[in-house]
Amino acid sequence: MTTSWLIAIDNSEPSLKAVDHAISESANQLTKPKIYLVNVQAPLSSDITRFIEGKVVEDFHLEAGHAALAASKARLSATGLAYSSHILVGEAAPSIVDFARDKNCSMIIMGAHGFGSVIGLLMGSVATKVLHLSPVPVLLIK
Repeated sequence: MTTSWLIAIDNSEPSLKAVDHAISESANQLTKPKIYLVNVQAPLSSDITRFIEGKVVEDFHLEAGHAALAASKARLSATGLAYSSHILVGEAAPSIVDFARDKNCSMIIMGAHGFGSVIGLLMGSVATKVLHLSPVPVLLIK
């Protein structure tokens, strides 16, 4: 059975460390995991989108998503590991968990930004929400 890992990417240092960790861990696997790089773009408010053509908004999300994924894709490409990249638009945590569920991922790997547990809960961090919603293990890399 092929394992598949979702790596959530927001172009932060912790998310790049998550990619590095996945690269390191994949070396220990007999069968290399299928890797999904996922970037979630926050939807623009309706106050903005009602004045902008839908294609312009879509292009904006794609451009921002490709920029966020660039460094992670370069790191994975340098190792020769197979991966696919995906840009989603929506609320980050449910989008990540839904994608992982749809693709039967065995694990979600993501960077943690180092907030304390109280601050994370008060701010509603994406990592905290993913931990709460995910039916599969979530590995947080700091």
